[in-house]
Amino acid sequence: MKTIQSTSYSIHFNETCYEKLNTYLKSTNFSKIFLLVDTNTHIHCLPRFLSNIDVNMSLEIIEMEAGEIHKTLDTCTQIWHSLSDLDGDRQSLIINLGGGVVTDLGGFVASTFKRGVRFVNVPTTLLSMVDASVGGKTGVDLGVIKNQIGVINFSDMVLIDPLFLETLPEEEMRSGFAEMLKHGLIKDADYWNRLCSLKELNISDLGNLIHESVTLKNEVVKRDPTEQGERKQLNFGHTLGHAIESYRLENETLQTLLHGEAIAVGMVMEGYLSAKTCGLSEEALTEIKNTFKAIYGSVDFTENDKSSIIELLKYDKKNSHGQIKYALLESIGSCVVDIIVDDQLIDEAFMYYAS
Repeated sequence: MKTIQSTSYSIHFNETCYEKLNTYLKSTNFSKIFLLVDTNTHIHCLPRFLSNIDVNMSLEIIEMEAGEIHKTLDTCTQIWHSLSDLDGDRQSLIINLGGGVVTDLGGFVASTFKRGVRFVNVPTTLLSMVDASVGGKTGVDLGVIKNQIGVINFSDMVLIDPLFLETLPEEEMRSGFAEMLKHGLIKDADYWNRLCSLKELNISDLGNLIHESVTLKNEVVKRDPTEQGERKQLNFGHTLGHAIESYRLENETLQTLLHGEAIAVGMVMEGYLSAKTCGLSEEALTEIKNTFKAIYGSVDFTENDKSSIIELLKYDKKNSHGQIKYALLESIGSCVVDIIVDDQLIDEAFMYYAS
């Protein structure tokens, strides 16, 4: 599968991943190589990764707890201490082997340790392959508020090995698939239609589609790496979706939602906002709603839930001057940014989702 070239790094696929990584490791005089894993990838992914690595020095393994609740500055502090205790210096390399939590947090740790060391991302979930590991966004949550602390800093390379997906439970595959559907909604109606026609999520079908999703996102990031304009389109569904995800994280009486599950809800609701403000057709809105409901089911919201979620909207990173700004659809495959909507429409969007 063809390597994708970004502004300052390459995204390699399948067997080419390990060929490129081994060449890179042999040609660069790193003082230390650290492998950041979580408790899941340590067991399920690290053996495959190590079996493909050819390097003439020992690798130091640093393990963090798995899950979004550990995407915190406290976890970063623990890893920074580990790097120091293991004699990490500015010529060290950090390889982040894991899902979006590991690649986001590991990239931030690398970007700030000794004022910056080099890092490589090896995403092991569908979500991190098509979204989190590509584009240079690193960081952690502030309490339950998503991705409030971080920097944009690009890895030296990204390695996508779809065979890691064999270790994923079905709900994690669906979570990543939501971001792929988003790429179609904002950029490519034909891609959206092909994704909607899939009968099941299996690796043989997904390989080329993952490559296409990464290509779509990469082209946006190359044109707008620091999210001043077009890159905001990638946030479709995320303004409400992130608020919903954060609310379920902080409320111990409710089951948490995976990122893609929350974003799926957000895309239905923001689809409604799109129809009311940006000209998205009723036919397209119905198609979006039916597609996401068929794959992800429905989430119930009480009046208290809604008011708490709306309160969390003020923390969205696209906001400015006290105004909540959305990325919304004009049609399937066409997205506009910096849209301000009437507060009443938010309540209507919840009602539309529930209907």
